Amino acid sequence: MLITRLSARRLPDSWCAALPAVRHLADHGLPLTAPVTFLVGENGSGKSTIMEAIADVGGINSEGGKAGTKYASTGPATPLGEVLDAELTITGGRLLHGPRLKRRAFFLRAETLFDLARGVADKAGKGFWEDDLTTQSHGEGFFTVLDYMVDGPGLYLLDEPEAALSFNSCLRLAGLMHRVAGEGGQIICATHSPILTSLPGAQIIELGDHGAQVSEWADLPLVDDWRRFLSRPDLYMRHIVDRES
Repeated sequence: MLITRLSARRLPDSWCAALPAVRHLADHGLPLTAPVTFLVGENGSGKSTIMEAIADVGGINSEGGKAGTKYASTGPATPLGEVLDAELTITGGRLLHGPRLKRRAFFLRAETLFDLARGVADKAGKGFWEDDLTTQSHGEGFFTVLDYMVDGPGLYLLDEPEAALSFNSCLRLAGLMHRVAGEGGQIICATHSPILTSLPGAQIIELGDHGAQVSEWADLPLVDDWRRFLSRPDLYMRHIVDRES
């Protein structure tokens, strides 16, 4: 483990202060108890807001990228990042805030990944992947980056990585997460995927109107929603089609 607890010194001076999950951080903090932590919740619940703030305290650009690069953390911190505290282990302090070139952290954001790829296209042999993402499918490109960047001890932030992945690729990503956790890495992942969140031993934190709470996979609304839909998709589709008619 690198980060054992998240907390906020105060509410940020921003719209995100109204989010129940952000208020929970300010009032109660949030322990991280497993090498893999999933943040789940509806759109707008604060998952990406928290992920960006963790990137800020980890010395990674909140737009996505790799710590330790010359311009990794240029620009101001996000409003929550300015007030977020992360309690680090000794290993966490060394890997996140030690000598720049020895820092081990990476933030994968689905919507900015290929902007990042274009930005490092000329950096082969300098700690980045060598394959040309423009010749690969969206999902293949994701795994090119994941295979190079998510490896061994370090902090790995993944924001909805399932966006480009098939069912089997999600299973492959779950396997990668399990391997990296065993190698001393810590992964914090915001997701809507019932496949990823089923990873044995992972901590699941559900964000919502209640704030933030640790939940079990079988109790997650996203699992129940998928189970009901797959059992009777016609009921859902009939409602949608009738409403749009």
